Amino acid sequence: MKIWVDADACPKAIKDILFRVAERTQISINFVANQWMRLPESSFISMIRVEHGPDIADDKIAEECTEGDLVITADIPLAARAVEKGALALDPRGTLYDKNNIRQILSLRDFMDTLRSGGVETGGPKSFNSRDGSKFANALDKFIAQR
Repeated sequence: MKIWVDADACPKAIKDILFRVAERTQISINFVANQWMRLPESSFISMIRVEHGPDIADDKIAEECTEGDLVITADIPLAARAVEKGALALDPRGTLYDKNNIRQILSLRDFMDTLRSGGVETGGPKSFNSRDGSKFANALDKFIAQR
């Protein structure tokens, strides 16, 4: 099992949790981004840099993840692509995406996107806070314990 991180927009608090998890569990964690990031030296943490452009990091993660892997992303279409391959996805706020819920979540996301493109103000996500980080850490621990 590997963990793939859509790292360009991943909150620092989540990256810090993942750094600790990599060392504690010795699970390989791959940070994928279109710019270099400062990562701790570890044989369990790696950086994959991709070219700049829309969805290039997402495409790399979707291409590389396999059944049983975990993808960390707030991008619902990427989560859906990962789930289609047999992986699971976890957003930075602690929501786990799997084959039982991803279609409904993707449909809602697409509906909201249609509203926004029609000029309807739907608001954005709330600011990331420490409670979100705790929910993420708990969901990640639960996922790892089930493996």
